[in-house]
Amino acid sequence: MNQQNLNNQNKPPKDNKGKYNKFLRFTGVALQMGLTIYAGNFLGMWLDSKYNSDKFEPSITLLAVFASMYMVIAQVIKVSKE
Repeated sequence: MNQQNLNNQNKPPKDNKGKYNKFLRFTGVALQMGLTIYAGNFLGMWLDSKYNSDKFEPSITLLAVFASMYMVIAQVIKVSKE
């Protein structure tokens, strides 16, 4: 064997832990978005029934959609900087 083959045999295998860690962070993104939007919708429905109105549900649900999108974008930026 030549010197290069010996050097390659002594190297530890590449660690793919970083790749999997980033992947695992984003597996829950859909669940996080869905729960945030559902919680906003539920809060809006509750406020509508409490105050006998029809304005809270659409506005709070839309606010929850924007909040969930902000959280996802912030996570993507954080992971891309790592």
